[in-house]
Amino acid sequence: MLEAARRAGKRSVVGWAVAAILGGTLAACAAGAGAQAGPTTVDGRAMRSIDAPAHVGDWMSYGRGWDEQRYSPLTQINDRNVQGLGLAWFDDLETFRGVQATPLVVDGVLYNESIYNIVTAYDGKTGRKLWTYDPKVGPEWARLACCGPTARGLAAWNGKLYIGALDGRLIAIDAKTGRELWSSQTFPEGQEYSITGAPRVYDGKVVIGNGGADYGSRGFVTAWDAETGARLWKFYIVPTDPAKGPDGEASDSAMRIAQPTWFGRFWEAAAGGGGNAWDAFAYDPELNLVYIGTGNGSPHSWHFRSEGKGDNLFLCSIVAVDATTGEYRWHYQEVPEEDWDFTCTQPIVLADLMIDGRLRKVAMHAPKNAFFYVIDRTNGQLISAKSYTSVNTWASGIDMATGRPILLPTAHNTTTPHLMNPSWMAGHTWHPMSYSPLTGLVYFSAQEQGSIYSRAEDGQYRYVKGRSNSGQQYGNQPELRARLQAEAVATEKGYLLAWNPVTQSEAWRVDYGIPGSGGVLATAGNLLIQGTINKTLAIYRADTGAKLWEMNIDQAPVAGAITYLVDGEQYIAINAGWGGSPVMNLNRNGPFRTATAKLLVFKLGATGVTLPPMPPPSSLPPPPPLRATESQVITGRALYAETCQRCHGENAIGGVKDLRFMTPQGHARFEDVVLKGILQERGMASFADVLTPDDAAAIHAYLISRGNEDYQDAAAAAQ
Repeated sequence: MLEAARRAGKRSVVGWAVAAILGGTLAACAAGAGAQAGPTTVDGRAMRSIDAPAHVGDWMSYGRGWDEQRYSPLTQINDRNVQGLGLAWFDDLETFRGVQATPLVVDGVLYNESIYNIVTAYDGKTGRKLWTYDPKVGPEWARLACCGPTARGLAAWNGKLYIGALDGRLIAIDAKTGRELWSSQTFPEGQEYSITGAPRVYDGKVVIGNGGADYGSRGFVTAWDAETGARLWKFYIVPTDPAKGPDGEASDSAMRIAQPTWFGRFWEAAAGGGGNAWDAFAYDPELNLVYIGTGNGSPHSWHFRSEGKGDNLFLCSIVAVDATTGEYRWHYQEVPEEDWDFTCTQPIVLADLMIDGRLRKVAMHAPKNAFFYVIDRTNGQLISAKSYTSVNTWASGIDMATGRPILLPTAHNTTTPHLMNPSWMAGHTWHPMSYSPLTGLVYFSAQEQGSIYSRAEDGQYRYVKGRSNSGQQYGNQPELRARLQAEAVATEKGYLLAWNPVTQSEAWRVDYGIPGSGGVLATAGNLLIQGTINKTLAIYRADTGAKLWEMNIDQAPVAGAITYLVDGEQYIAINAGWGGSPVMNLNRNGPFRTATAKLLVFKLGATGVTLPPMPPPSSLPPPPPLRATESQVITGRALYAETCQRCHGENAIGGVKDLRFMTPQGHARFEDVVLKGILQERGMASFADVLTPDDAAAIHAYLISRGNEDYQDAAAAAQ
């Protein structure tokens, strides 16, 4: 019926016919009328009936439902009236750092999380602040997480909110007052972990992962009692030294499967092996399964991590565990022999699809490796997989008989630099994706960003605590590297993709030229909502991709939008704060400037609320674009601390000269100053006896990175 109506040009996503197609659950809300029927308690009953009239106006979990579809049946704002959308209210979050959280809304109260896990409750209708909670995460954690002191969202359950703090605390606070109720430390202190992903609550169990594979750690997921904070189970993602025996955790049976797929003294190569599950979770309450998307290896190089042998389970996999016990049920590994910093921690979306005349319970996944997977979520069997980008230098396809990728002969890294696309920058990064049961399409931001890979020579890799332990080398064969880098820059692309998971084919796309556009939200109003790299919020027809509405917001949101109801009115909310997504051509049209990060809330007919203008460019010298790799920057940070900090200030702030904001001339002669001592008469002696040219270049890269991080704040202060 839906497809026939679409072909007839009718607006097929509104009305009682659609409600009938979806089982009648939208009857009271299909037109977006009516507020919630009394106070909402976020519990199992509410989460199992999110489309019922009492809950349809709430947004109670990170992906709205446990299936992570990020689809709302609200239709008051729709493809016929969205042109009347206006800004209802906003809150300036007073930072230029990336703000990546998805807000929650319960009973008309909007709960938002900014940098350093600061949580604020707002009246969802007016924007009035009700309370703010600051967990006081130390500023040093901004340097220990790969994407800065950001967080992707909160969880809610039975009158409580749950924060996965950057420093590893799982904190429960009272949703009415913001008062802290309990706190549990989820990872060992002093080790290379952090939390940037959103916790989830599944039938009274708070599930949380962590990051840290780049720095050297052993990934795991834990579940905690939502009422008391007591730990319920722990599931390790990769094995450890077999001489230690079983861990005594829920993952013990899984580690017996994983252990034979690892070789050498892998637990020493980077203090753990990696696999950290830092963002992707979903839950099927009927099957009582939690689905975990796991991360990359540590070190990145398979050659150094596992002697270039073995699949290295459960790196870059979807792993299903029993929600009650945490015990292993099944897995599907998307990237065996992981060698490329391919994380599989991108959103997992659950749905029931009619495939070959049979209704299948599926999990859908579009990880870094540029293949879109449809997997039977009852048993982990692959149903289909196809590359969703126009270039894939990693694998030519997926062998349907084995489920394994068909690796290209040049895929694995050698000591000769080569260009990989997709790369560590991803075919699809963590930005939220959505699925519409009305169009049958999955929507996500896709990109093509090549990167140069070559492993270090034998004997040249060693694990260093606190540094990114990739096992790569970055300076050999410079002429080849320059040619490959030029190719990567010239071919960089970014677009919004609508994908048909049944036919494994592209339905439509919106080309943005470069990567960086954010998460998406689909609604029954035939709308698809996305923040764009063009510093706008844009709304498209979900069925065709035609643009319906767009507003300049002086920011490039990476977070996903939400929609909710208060007093019968539908609102759209999004955090707009750029950060955490490297783009090579970002400054192609001049310096990429944004306003401060803001929480923006829209509704039909709203007028009179305008965003303040951006301040004029400062005379403070802008830093050059950051061209270095993450590993170079991290190496430079450590060398700076050992060599330069006493005179030039901790974290490169202040000191005898603030090196974050050097002039173009200062940048041009940086190595001559450091290694040749051309300013020794001013007290800056040569450091050629302790620093190599590569060391000086790494320190310079770190300072450029610090300048890019802090420039807009410093420039605004200079006005």
